[in-house]
Amino acid sequence: MSHVLGIDSSTQSTKALLVEAETGRVVAERRAPHPPGTEVDPRAWLGAVDAAAGELLEKADAVAVGGQQHGMVLLDDSGEVLRDALLWNDVRSAPQARQLIEELGGPAESARRTGSVLVASITSTKLRWVADNEPDVAKRVAKVLLPHDYVSRHLSEDGAAFFTDRGDASGTGYFDPRSGTWDRELLEMALGHDAELPEIAPQPFARMARTRSGAIIAPGTGDNMAAALGLGLGPGDISVSIGTSGVCAMVSDKPAADASGMVTGFADATGRFLPLTCTINAAKILDFGCSLLGVDHAELARLALASVPGANGVTVLPYFDGERTPNRPDARATLTGVSTATSREDIARALVEGLLLSLADGIAALEAATGVTGKRVVLIGGGAKSPAVRQLAADVWGREVSVAPEGEYVALGAARQAAQALHGDGLPAWQVAGAETFAPSRSAALDELRDAYASLRERTAGWV
Repeated sequence: MSHVLGIDSSTQSTKALLVEAETGRVVAERRAPHPPGTEVDPRAWLGAVDAAAGELLEKADAVAVGGQQHGMVLLDDSGEVLRDALLWNDVRSAPQARQLIEELGGPAESARRTGSVLVASITSTKLRWVADNEPDVAKRVAKVLLPHDYVSRHLSEDGAAFFTDRGDASGTGYFDPRSGTWDRELLEMALGHDAELPEIAPQPFARMARTRSGAIIAPGTGDNMAAALGLGLGPGDISVSIGTSGVCAMVSDKPAADASGMVTGFADATGRFLPLTCTINAAKILDFGCSLLGVDHAELARLALASVPGANGVTVLPYFDGERTPNRPDARATLTGVSTATSREDIARALVEGLLLSLADGIAALEAATGVTGKRVVLIGGGAKSPAVRQLAADVWGREVSVAPEGEYVALGAARQAAQALHGDGLPAWQVAGAETFAPSRSAALDELRDAYASLRERTAGWV
């Protein structure tokens, strides 16, 4: 029996799964925390991967890394880190995103050229921010990496391997989705000069390097692409992940170029595409509810389920810390419909419904951009542990929802990629067993809720 190691280097921690390559059975799991914040020394990730993967790596025949997308890692010509990495959820580069869109000729041209209308999450906007605000640092940049590239490099035999995959590359803002290659003109536009970029894997499951123990290193990919592999998603399937971010992703045979900016046109880790919407506010909405009401997550869910659809007229637009989908980096949350009759149950319900309605916008945008009605919706992430989220998702979204069993799907997807790199005979047919399915309820109150939310969203456009 051979073994593969899947690593998830996420915003909050590193998770490592040792998995039987033939069956997908997880035989060991370890994790290590990352520092908090939206600006982090990337060397902390290397300490975390050593702590989490350490002894497991010695038992693996192949390894792959799934990493948080968009994070900007800058190295000088000696390979040393120049500054802390700006992560996907750092929104300081929103003005630079607007500048780059204008220089590209507008949103439609940005979407055509890069697959996405640029927002503050995208790496190129962070490079422009550095060029504008830290010009001395920008001039010294010799290499630009993403988090998963940086961790894979660390794991390689000489600590210097320099590669990525088209899935993670497609979120940089200087990748050409039509040719599957880097667009150096866009890199120079953002940074002010050219720089070395990782080699893009020639095939999705190429053998890119080896570890010091001799294990094969697969290309790895972005966390969203790895999660799609871990869930076994096929064309037309939609995953909705409620974690630090709220991510709706659809596997598609065709690229998407959405000029509205709602959908980012990423590639996936198999040669297909993974158009995606991402919200900055997701599980933190539930955390806020717990803090506001002075309860734990179990009690928040109980309170929410004790109210009625539409929360007796209370509606929450949950853009607490700005938002990416829609692109409102300076927005704040809005609560309406509160009266002296409003109960704790209503507030809890409105927060859960606001979270799910925000994600419903993402699902609708995916279907509009691809012209495909989703075949199935699979719910994952820490927020999916909430009984209220699990039960209300189908109602709010108006469709059947499959809640995947709790698992580390990014790390599992990375392991699945490593298994194909090891055996070279197609993705292993690992099964995700134990999903729970919820059917939607239909009521006039739910229709009124969707209308009230849409009205609030449109009325607050432009508010700060």
